[in-house]
Amino acid sequence: MKRIRKSKSRITIDDFVKAMKKANREAEQQTLGPGFHAKDKAHRSKKIYTRKNKHKGEEINN
Repeated sequence: MKRIRKSKSRITIDDFVKAMKKANREAEQQTLGPGFHAKDKAHRSKKIYTRKNKHKGEEINN
């Protein structure tokens, strides 16, 4: 059997984009941890009632 040699080819734009996406995914997982992380969050209305002290406008220092 003959060995099939792959010729050395240049890096195409598609290869470059694929490598950059992979590198970005790995960097994001190192900073944020594994799993899905949304890039954009839904805007919450200021009119929505919340009982948390951090949303009342006053900080309570104990």
